[in-house]
Amino acid sequence: MGGRALASRKSRTSSRTRSRRDRQEAAPRVGILMGSKNDWDVMQEAERALDALGIASDARVISAHRTPARLTAFLADAEERGIEVIIAGAGMSAHLAGVTAAHTLLPVLGVPLGGSALNGLDALLSTVQMPGGIPVATFGIGKAGAKNAGLMAAAILARSDAGVRERLAKFREAQSAAVPERPA
Repeated sequence: MGGRALASRKSRTSSRTRSRRDRQEAAPRVGILMGSKNDWDVMQEAERALDALGIASDARVISAHRTPARLTAFLADAEERGIEVIIAGAGMSAHLAGVTAAHTLLPVLGVPLGGSALNGLDALLSTVQMPGGIPVATFGIGKAGAKNAGLMAAAILARSDAGVRERLAKFREAQSAAVPERPA
């Protein structure tokens, strides 16, 4: 391998390491909430999508039913801490997104989770059928929904942040470029 290529690779690696460190030190802009620690396997897809775009997040286990005081405490100063969007994942009756939306003016993105006897259909219907007046954007069930919620949070932030907008555009370009024109 030529010296120039090796130097370029080292530069990219140190740049990535520095970028990762900067994200960890940055104030979180997106809150990722889930009703149980068992939901992390799915909800980490939202964090991965945000990380790939250089957006700091804060993931918490907060149950609308079992830890309501924890939810209100988290939301009480969320905006002052820099949170601009909240992603809430929950299964079964899936109240977390709705209860969260009722307590904040921040955009809330709901991710229905599987794990019930109905494989997440109950959570999807609970999340998508919010009564008029307290909106919750609803995504697909499971990992794809969590990833898309992360990408939508980025799109929301990109409206007022040129850096996020540029990174999101590059992500989409790379995604398109990775699709082959022919199957073989």
